[in-house]
Amino acid sequence: MLIRTRCSLLTAAIALAIVPAATTKSSAAEAVAKNATSQQPNILFIFSDDHAEHAISAYGSKVNQTPFIDRLAQEGARFTNSFVTNSICTPSRATLLTGQYSHLNGVPVFNRFDGSRDTVAKHLQAGGYHTGMIGKWHLGSDPTGFDRWIVLPGQGSYWNPVFLVPGKKLTIEGHCTDITGDLGIEWLETRPREKPFFLMVHQKAPHRAWQPDERNKALFKDKQIPEPETLWDDYATRPAALPENQQTVAKDLTRRDLKLEPPAELQGRERNQWLNVKPTELAVTLEDGTTKTLSGQELVKWKYQRYMQDYLACVQGVDDNVGKILDYLDRSNLADNTIVMYSADNGWYLGDMGMYDKRFMYEPGLRVPLLARGPGIKAGGTPDAFVANIDLAPTFLDLAGLEIPSSMQGRSLAPLLRGETPQDWRKSVYYRYYHDPGHHNTAAHYGVRTATHKLIYYWKKDAYELFDLAADPSEQTNLLYTDGQPLSAEVSKLFGELKLELARLQREFQDDNQYADSSDWPAGSADGPFNDKQPTGVKSVSEAIKLL
Repeated sequence: MLIRTRCSLLTAAIALAIVPAATTKSSAAEAVAKNATSQQPNILFIFSDDHAEHAISAYGSKVNQTPFIDRLAQEGARFTNSFVTNSICTPSRATLLTGQYSHLNGVPVFNRFDGSRDTVAKHLQAGGYHTGMIGKWHLGSDPTGFDRWIVLPGQGSYWNPVFLVPGKKLTIEGHCTDITGDLGIEWLETRPREKPFFLMVHQKAPHRAWQPDERNKALFKDKQIPEPETLWDDYATRPAALPENQQTVAKDLTRRDLKLEPPAELQGRERNQWLNVKPTELAVTLEDGTTKTLSGQELVKWKYQRYMQDYLACVQGVDDNVGKILDYLDRSNLADNTIVMYSADNGWYLGDMGMYDKRFMYEPGLRVPLLARGPGIKAGGTPDAFVANIDLAPTFLDLAGLEIPSSMQGRSLAPLLRGETPQDWRKSVYYRYYHDPGHHNTAAHYGVRTATHKLIYYWKKDAYELFDLAADPSEQTNLLYTDGQPLSAEVSKLFGELKLELARLQREFQDDNQYADSSDWPAGSADGPFNDKQPTGVKSVSEAIKLL
């Protein structure tokens, strides 16, 4: 089944004949089919892993500069309220492909994605696009709906990564971020010229364990990174889940994370055990060559700097490769008819609330960057409407002039890209995180965010948190925490209204607690095994693309 009215193509600048609004969907599809596919816009989607919105200078970063990602903001649109619906890698990627929440697409945690499901790639492929997927996939199954694909197994490796192609696996020597960018360009170089293309370039970086390339490692080696205001958060007023989390800068970064070198005599299991220790005291060499043992607040400050230097160096590698790809589009005369979008699979904590990682529905974990430029996209636009990753699949289809299936729960962003906001656009966003028990001891929760407030419910603990985002943007004060005193009438009224909105969103998105119990989680792993792939040795980028 197909849904709703379809926005016409973004603008007449896309050379495809625009179907009038009154035209029926069937006749719209016929009109698209009659036009040469080369008239449809190319779509290039660049995706990174765990790139915090506030580590992009176009979003006001205080810790780094990202000149090439900023180009997309200058030449196109930068969404100021873009959110993820389940802030971990595999579920976010399933939502990207299906336009559905986790409870409908069957991927609530790190389980295997069913490749027979309907996806945006299959629709674009059927609509005349040459489709490609490169880089981090992390869905367990082989990509479907893609004419040519080369992906990392599971999380993949930063250095000399193994890649999977149909029936085979191979190694490409070098750094994964640069290799992924080079593979994207080689894929574009070798594409069939008679078709428009849809290419997804998915970077592994800046995912943990934050292993940057040498040039950017050197760039950030001695930089002092400003600390966030909430690095020393004591979680007062939020006792339900934050005090027990295991993703803190102070207590949970390992020797491996901090790039400490183990004793040479340690090998195998003993070496890994040493690297996985979370140090509470550490001897470090100072600039003058002396050694000092750090503990307490001094050690936390040192850990923050080491973590952020590596994380930001990884981000810089991503930015470099965005620039490399944009330069290729310019050189190849593809820029004018190519829509380029950049986003990340999750939000991320840059020491905010004392944490790293994602998962929690607080602002750093909930927000994701979303930028786009291309034909018909308003340059310098900053749409402030609420958008979510369920909207990306319908947007790709709409930009291509194709129908949006009714199974997709999101909505095309095309009018927002033009600088228009429909009157009936959503005023709130629904979020749900399931992976409990799971990594970092993050409690399962769901919630609603509006323009001014946020309500989070930890359902296994039967505990709510309510925040006034206008007065308390860093979410330090849970309005429901009264230390035994009754709630004020104003807070009680607001609490009731947000609970009603939360229930409405659950009905709208058909969330019936399908995966609330971990015993109901689907089988299979996003991390393999991939035993059907035969080793083919070390390949160059061009040799790898020839295997597709």
